[in-house]
Formats: sequence, C-alpha cells, structure tokens
Amino acid sequence: MSKGYRKYFKKKIFWFIITFIVAVMLNFFLPRMMPGDPVNAILSKTLGNTTDAAAIQKQYEVYQQAFGLDKSLPEQFLIFCKNAIRGDFGLSFSQYPRSVSDIISSSIGWTLALQIPAIIVGWILGNVLGAVAAYRRKIWDKVVMPVSLFFSAVPAFGAAVVLLVIFGITLKWAPVNGAYDPGMIPNFSWEFISSVIRHYQLPFFSIVLISIGGQAVGMRSMSIYELNADYVKYSRFLGIKDKKIVRYVFRNAMLPQVTGLAMSIGSSVGGALVAETIFSYPGLGSTMYKAITASDYPLISATTLIITVMVLIASFLLDIIYAFIDPRVKAAQFD
Repeated sequence: MSKGYRKYFKKKIFWFIITFIVAVMLNFFLPRMMPGDPVNAILSKTLGNTTDAAAIQKQYEVYQQAFGLDKSLPEQFLIFCKNAIRGDFGLSFSQYPRSVSDIISSSIGWTLALQIPAIIVGWILGNVLGAVAAYRRKIWDKVVMPVSLFFSAVPAFGAAVVLLVIFGITLKWAPVNGAYDPGMIPNFSWEFISSVIRHYQLPFFSIVLISIGGQAVGMRSMSIYELNADYVKYSRFLGIKDKKIVRYVFRNAMLPQVTGLAMSIGSSVGGALVAETIFSYPGLGSTMYKAITASDYPLISATTLIITVMVLIASFLLDIIYAFIDPRVKAAQFD
C-alpha cells in the first residue's frame, strides 16, 4: 500500500473514531434529558391502585437499582459503555423485564432487509435515469428532470402517506401495516414468505421514491459537465466511437455519486425509519418511536447508537472504496 493511501486511511480512521465517541455520548445523555420519570410509569402498571406510600417507595427504589438510575450520570455512562461492549444494553423500561438486546435482535433484521435493498435500488435507478436524461436529452430530459425534482423535494413521510392512501387504503393492492399477516408465526413456508412480500412493497417503494430524485438530479448535472469536457471533444475529433467515450464519461460522472451515496445514507436511513413508523413495520424505526413515547432510555440509546454505527460504517466503507476508484484521492495526499 502506497504512502498516499496510508495517509488517507489514517485520516479517515481518526475522524471515524472521533465521530463514534461523540455519537455514543450524545446517544446516552440526550435521552436522559427528556422530561418525565419512566420508573413512575412502570410503577403505575405494576402496582395498580396501591396506596401504601411505603410500599410504593420501596418498589421505586428496587426499580431504580435494577435500572442503575440510583447512580450519577457519569457512573451510568461508564457502566453503559462497559456493558455495550459485551452487547448488553440493560433492561427495557417500557417492556420490563425484557432485555434491550432481545428487542433489538428481533427488529434489526427487518430494518436491514428493508433499508439496504431500497437504498441501493434507489441509488442505481436514480443514476441510470440521470445519465440517460443527460445523454438522450429531449423527452427524457423534459420528463425525468421534473419528476426527479418533484420526488427529491418530497419528505419521507409524504411519500409513505401517499402510497399508503392510494395503494393501501383506496386501491387495496397491498397491506397497510405490519410485516406479515396477524396471527402468523414466522417460518419458511411459502404462505408466510408471500405475506412478508405483500407487506414489504409499500415501505420499500416509499424509500426508493425519495432516493431516486436527488441521485437523478446529481447524475444528470455531472454527466452534462463530463459530456462537454475537453477530453470528450478531443476524442470525438479523433474519431473515437461515441459508445467508448460514453463509458468513460459516465464512469467519471459516477465518482461524485459514490460520495453522494455516503452523504445521503444518513437521510435515507432517516426516511426509512419514518416509513417503518408509518407502516408499523417491526424494525428499528418503530422500536425507537415506541421507546421515545415511553421514555425508555436504554432502548432509545441502543437503537440510536446502532443506527448511528450503521451509518458511520457505511460511510467509512464508501470512503475507502472511493479512494481506490479515484486515484486523485491518493494524489491529493501529497499536495
């Protein structure tokens, strides 16, 4: 590995670690600044109409010790970090005595299965449409650009609600909530898989739609810039076939789009979480929403931390890939 690459990777790793540390601190302290006392909420469920003040106080102290709330915030933070390394995020306030790790493990798979394919498909479709609009122009440019601009301006919840109302409620083409039909037990039967696919459609396309617009606009702009570059004019002057030139044009235009994918992952994940909440999809988005409404500190911290780590790792890997596909990155380290 050359000196330029080593310098680039060290710089990226350094900022990854700094960002990760700050993210961990924010994910722990911010939920605990929320108003309300979750222990009181648990007591109201478990003790019912009990009026014995001594019994209530005793049970309150028991729950405080169980959740570690009897310690100072710095002590809680150190314990949180120590346990998180082992994958232990404590007990859930809202689903006590269920552990946070158990709740996360049952929802993270749904989120990954929904988000990763949707974000990739949206990125690919957006870049293909943008490239075709730049190269073909005419009707493609007149149709694709306005549609892309429209979808790039649509908020995540807007696309989800529109699809929900049109295809779920009005046309009844797809289920409107959940990941599979009520009463079904997850298994590998065709009946269950087909139910999952039916419930998967609306959340999937709501994420794809909001991903396409920005990517198409960016790819079109970069492709037009490359098509008007001097090397393209010179290549055509030399008689090089247009098909061969276009391959280089779109490869060069794709480089900023790789960076754009890394930058858009955060917003795409946010949109996916909104879609999960609207469609009651049992992923991290729905889990985090329920945790926030119940002031469930451990569950909020765990879900936001995992989402942050997912975004950081994806951005970091794309930065590394970008360094290999664009030699200018290595050259810049010697300037």
